[in-house]
Amino acid sequence: MFSIDEIYTVSDFLSLCNKTIENNIPTCWLQGEISNLSRPASGHWYFSLKDNRGQIRCALFRLNQRNIKFNPENGMEILVRASPTLYEARGDFQLIIQHIEPVGVGNLQLAFEQLKNKLKDEGLFDVAHKKPLPLEVNTIGVISSSNGAVIRDIIKVLNKRYPFADILLFDSVVQGEGSAEKLAQAIKAADESTRCDVLIVARGGGSLEDLWAFNEEVLARAIFASETPIISAVGHETDTTIADFVSDLRAPTPSAGAMLATPDRLELISKLNKLYSNLYQLSQQTLGNYQHQLKQLNLGMPSLDRQLNLFAQKLDGLTSHLNYQTKTLITLSRGKLNTLFEQLKQHSPSASIQHKKQLNELSKVQLSQSIKYLVKQQQNTLTSLGDRLEKSINNTIEWQKNKLTSHALGLDHLSPLNTLSRGYSITTLDNNQVLHSTDNVKIGASMTTVLSDGKIYSHVEKIEKT
Repeated sequence: MFSIDEIYTVSDFLSLCNKTIENNIPTCWLQGEISNLSRPASGHWYFSLKDNRGQIRCALFRLNQRNIKFNPENGMEILVRASPTLYEARGDFQLIIQHIEPVGVGNLQLAFEQLKNKLKDEGLFDVAHKKPLPLEVNTIGVISSSNGAVIRDIIKVLNKRYPFADILLFDSVVQGEGSAEKLAQAIKAADESTRCDVLIVARGGGSLEDLWAFNEEVLARAIFASETPIISAVGHETDTTIADFVSDLRAPTPSAGAMLATPDRLELISKLNKLYSNLYQLSQQTLGNYQHQLKQLNLGMPSLDRQLNLFAQKLDGLTSHLNYQTKTLITLSRGKLNTLFEQLKQHSPSASIQHKKQLNELSKVQLSQSIKYLVKQQQNTLTSLGDRLEKSINNTIEWQKNKLTSHALGLDHLSPLNTLSRGYSITTLDNNQVLHSTDNVKIGASMTTVLSDGKIYSHVEKIEKT
């Protein structure tokens, strides 16, 4: 028979077992393979840890995941520090995981490789997404810490290599908890400001832990989303980060990043000299074309005497037409007067004669006034035409004078005497051939050097070639 005190409820028995396990089995390290991994919406991870002879359930709660950089997967060999316990609700023996790390490779290195492969598969490293650096750089944005030596090195390089660009520092922490998010925010702020032609994400060298902010996914996606071209200049030449793969261009050092972002001042000066030479040749060619066009215009321009003769001929024609009109009007008026006189003779009464006389006198007055008005009108027309002719002649003469003055100034600029007055000279041989090269002259030959104020006659005693 058994005592009633020896009977347990299931929950009491499980609680007793749990206390026995937790009090007698210490926290320990275990190595095994992950299987049956699940990640429910609660954020906790559940999996089985097994080897070739057995397996045990494990629980990794969300608060213990903060320092885990890699992504656990089924089949991965891991090393865990765990406390054994009994899950009383199901009577399952399990391990509560406190720390986890991969076997054979470091936690950070595995996380680096996993994120690298993930972003590579998504196409974030593809060359097709790389933005070219601008040819003209006016403002350079630097995402780095204001307290480090990196920003001073970048400013020093840019002041020496390309002092024409403005430098905008978007200050951010580059190491420690939350630094990746702050770097991503700085990149977004710099990109949205639209003030920068190119961005440099820079930090000095360090260990993998020191540079880990540049291996975070949030920073990689911020770099990829930027519309402004980004140069990654993190660490030393041997350091490689996820930011290097996503950026449009990687520089081995921060100083090298400053050099990649800008052209060389000496190269710009060389290009400027070539452009100046091409511009000078083009201007000379254009000047020659304008001179040729000027000669053609001078040949096709009518002479001033011809213009005067043409206007004089028109004036003579108008005068002749006015005289003809006047004579015609007088002739018609005389005919009307004769007609009235004949009609007067046909009427004998004196009253009629007197009336006709009055009408005749009135007609004479009207005729005289009409003639005077017509003559005055024609004289006004003639005067107006004369004024217009004189004004046109004066304007033509003034325009020709101004054009002649402009041509004279242009010819004066092109005059050899003007060139001689600036210290140049022209040397000719006896046959009046201009001397261009030492190959065209011999020792003992006579030469004439023309200066702005006279000539110098000389003989060649020695020839040196450069």
